[in-house]
Amino acid sequence: MTEKEKSLQTVLDKRVDSKKVFGISFAVKKDSLVWHGTSGNLSKAQPYFIASTTKLFTTAIILKLKAESILKLDDKISNYIDKAILSGLHVYKEKEYSKELTIKHLLAHTSGLPDYFQAKGANGKSLEDELINGNDQFWTFQQAIERAKKMSPLFAPGSKNKANYSDTNFQLLGEIIEILTNKSYSENCKDLIINPLALTNTYLYQDPTDNTPKTLYYKNEELSIPKAMTSFRADGGIVSTSEDMLIFIEAFFTGKLFPSSFIDELKKWNRIFFPMRSGIGLHLFKLPWIFNPTAAVPDFIGHSGLSGSLAYYSPKENIYIAGTVNQVAHPDISFNTMIKLTQILRKK
Repeated sequence: MTEKEKSLQTVLDKRVDSKKVFGISFAVKKDSLVWHGTSGNLSKAQPYFIASTTKLFTTAIILKLKAESILKLDDKISNYIDKAILSGLHVYKEKEYSKELTIKHLLAHTSGLPDYFQAKGANGKSLEDELINGNDQFWTFQQAIERAKKMSPLFAPGSKNKANYSDTNFQLLGEIIEILTNKSYSENCKDLIINPLALTNTYLYQDPTDNTPKTLYYKNEELSIPKAMTSFRADGGIVSTSEDMLIFIEAFFTGKLFPSSFIDELKKWNRIFFPMRSGIGLHLFKLPWIFNPTAAVPDFIGHSGLSGSLAYYSPKENIYIAGTVNQVAHPDISFNTMIKLTQILRKK
């Protein structure tokens, strides 16, 4: 083991405190260096829930369909989704915008649609609240949309400089993928991503009795929510390992899944939540100057999930990084870990 690899491993070992982080797994690639380390209760071969990092799979499938001229990003989703499902979904200031929504609005979170998962429902609780409080439950695509219909949109679709992160957008994208391909979201993931890249430990979680993925943690307790994890699908249902995710994130940005020329078209950034900005189907992690005066932390593009998982690429430093801290209450620890690993990778 080289000194650099020892330093990378030390970062992971220090993160595991058995209070917030019980297991950690990260894989990195910079130039010719490829390294994968784990600590605590996660082994290299142990699959975990990648949660919303799944959205990159959905983006990749949409872009593959675009490359094959099966869809355009400016297509109205009303071209594909049943009008009864869309009716009443986006009513803002007494005007209905449901038929104006485009695939690009969904990918970029510029639809204005409320988040069926994190926004509060009629009982004053979000689905997220209910799951954290032990009420594991199933939901279908139709139920997610019906829940969103009972919430208020935040702005008209495509409003200038406005974005609102919403899992509802990706539930709709998953449905569009299935309608256009006449195949399940799971089959699309296998046919277009998993099999071509030979990802041996990656799949869509569909069976609540499947105990393969490591159970999530919320604070210092295990959070077993298998019913919910089968329900996320295109917005958060993929299971993977850091090794597989490193292969995936490199393929995403190097033209192995869709033309790499598409990437520049995705870089239309809107503020979404600090320090993240939403592009079209991916996120920009950019620390402002006040927190990063020496530019020691480069910009990263990719995605992360509420489970403490992430997969990012730094164009400036040619760094690919994927991993998890498997902790729903403290996903920020993953970003701190990414920063520490990056600082080591940048040293000569």
